[in-house]
Amino acid sequence: MIGYYVHHQGRGHLHRAQCIAAHVPGEVTVLSSLSRPSGWPGPWVSLSADTALEPLDPTARGRLHWVPLHHPGHRERMGAIADWIRREEPRLFVSDVSVEAAALARLMGVPVVVAAMRGDRQDEAHRLGYDLADALLAPWPDSLPEPGWPAHWLAKTLHTGSISRYDGRPRPASRPSGASSAKEVVVMLGAGGTDLDAERLREAAAATPDWRWTVLGGPEGSWIEDPWPVLCRARVVVTHAGQNAIAECAAARVPTLVIPQDRPHGEQHATARALRASGLATVRDTWPQPPVWPGLLEETAARPDRWAQWSPGDGARRAAELLARLSSPTSRRDACAPR
Repeated sequence: MIGYYVHHQGRGHLHRAQCIAAHVPGEVTVLSSLSRPSGWPGPWVSLSADTALEPLDPTARGRLHWVPLHHPGHRERMGAIADWIRREEPRLFVSDVSVEAAALARLMGVPVVVAAMRGDRQDEAHRLGYDLADALLAPWPDSLPEPGWPAHWLAKTLHTGSISRYDGRPRPASRPSGASSAKEVVVMLGAGGTDLDAERLREAAAATPDWRWTVLGGPEGSWIEDPWPVLCRARVVVTHAGQNAIAECAAARVPTLVIPQDRPHGEQHATARALRASGLATVRDTWPQPPVWPGLLEETAARPDRWAQWSPGDGARRAAELLARLSSPTSRRDACAPR
């Protein structure tokens, strides 16, 4: 039995869990405050929400990320995780992603795998979570490591490359493997929140009359549960630098313009720097002004496809193999391994 904590922000954490669990030979139980998706085949533990408008000391004086004092939802949430661990005695616990959930599992004597994230993770809480983990899952290639990581983190990290629900999925039959004849730009904003307003989208579209704009998510876009056909027919995709968004663009092998958004610890800007340095995508740090858009879309459309470096297609399988190995009854760990 493997427990898998899934964070509620956006849908990327859930998609990654579903991809990995599909390759795990044993049972995987998800613990999350997200609603159980219709296609999830295993057990699901629903957790209470623990948001608070005026939280009291939510970081425990900077040592953790979210432990608000005297909050019933938080207490119920952590209690539910502890009760499940006590009852089911899992062989392994995956945190994607919560330092507090990872620490709780380890305090209860369960080995822990933590899903790593880019950006500055040298704060006290992240250092605790990454230090106590038996292994770190990094959904980016080892050829583009996150700079500044200590050696003991790197020594236990599996760089899987990106993990997408579309890995290995064939393209729609209606679209040839080459560029689409239609000049369509798809803006993919997702469910994790955006700082882009509708007016800037309209200005960009007005400045590029030769292009047809399709907006997914965000303030005025449509929500599509399966955007794969839309991604595959696009000449260019414009998106933020969230892990899941980049993974889906990479799986589709579509030319991509990445505009990172502000997130805690500079996560998206760190991902954007890696993509720019490797030439995998066109990157702009801020939303471009209208006159820039015509040339920028043409530049991006002409970019050669190098996405295989980021998206080898077997990331979920490799992650599942690690989980299966660590959860095996024959798995051994040195009690006093060098740190």
